[in-house]
Amino acid sequence: MKTRVITAVVALIIFVPLLIMGGAPLLILTLIMGVIAMSEILRMKHRFFVSAEAWVSFIGVVALILPNSFWQDVPLIKSAHIFFYILAFLLLLHTVFSRNHFNFDDAGTLTLAMLYIGTGFHYFFQADTKGLATVMFGMLIVWLTDSGAYMVGRAIGKHKLAPKISPNKTWEGSIGGSLVAVIVVASLYTIFNWLPAYNFIELLLFAIVLSIAGQLGDLIESGLKRHFNVKDSGNILPGHGGILDRFDSMLVVMPLMSILGMLI
Repeated sequence: MKTRVITAVVALIIFVPLLIMGGAPLLILTLIMGVIAMSEILRMKHRFFVSAEAWVSFIGVVALILPNSFWQDVPLIKSAHIFFYILAFLLLLHTVFSRNHFNFDDAGTLTLAMLYIGTGFHYFFQADTKGLATVMFGMLIVWLTDSGAYMVGRAIGKHKLAPKISPNKTWEGSIGGSLVAVIVVASLYTIFNWLPAYNFIELLLFAIVLSIAGQLGDLIESGLKRHFNVKDSGNILPGHGGILDRFDSMLVVMPLMSILGMLI
C-alpha cells in the first residue's frame, strides 16, 4: 500500500502540472504514455521492442495520437488514417516475408492495439485542448466511478458482474460507482455551474454514459490480461501496474466524449 501511495503522489506531481500547461508538454507526455502502452502489448505478445513489427506499432501509435493539424502539411498523406492504413498494410505484408514468425493473428492484434491506444490518447489530448474543465470531466467520471464501485462493492457487493473476466467486480459496485459519479457531477453543476455549455440533464446523461463506458473499458483490459495470462499490463508504475492498467477506462471514455459532441 505504501508503494502504491508513493507512486500515485509522484505521478500526480508530474501529471497535473503538465495537464494544466497543456500544449506541447502534455502532447509529449501523451506520446510517451502511448508508446509505453504499446510496448506493454508487445511484451504480452512476447515481441522484441527492436523488431520490425514493434517499430511499425510504435510509429502507428504516435501517428494516431498526433493532433489532426499535424497532418495538414504532410505531402500526399494529409490524414493519420491514411498513414495508419499504410502501416497496417506493412504488418500484413510482414506476414508474407517473416517465414511464419509473424502471422495474421499477430498482425490483427497489433493493428487493433495501435487503433485502441492511439485513438484513445489522441482524444485525451484533444479533450485538454478544449479546456481543463472538459478533460477533467472525463477523468473525474472515471475516478469517481472506480472509487465508488470499489467502496460499494466491498460493502454490499454480492452478484458478480463478469466473473470469468474480473471476479472481484459486482453489479452492486458497478451501479453504485455510476451513482456516485452522477451525484457528484450534479452537485458540481448545481453549486459551481460547472461546464455551463450544457444543461443539467445533458450533463447527467453524459455522466451516466461515460461512467458505463469507463467500466467497459476496465473490463476490456481485464479480458486482455486474461487472454495473455498476466496480472498487470506492465510494471512501470509500482503498485499500480502499467499504463494500460491506469488508462484503460480513459482510452474508451475520451473517444466517446468526441462522439457525444463534447470535443467539437
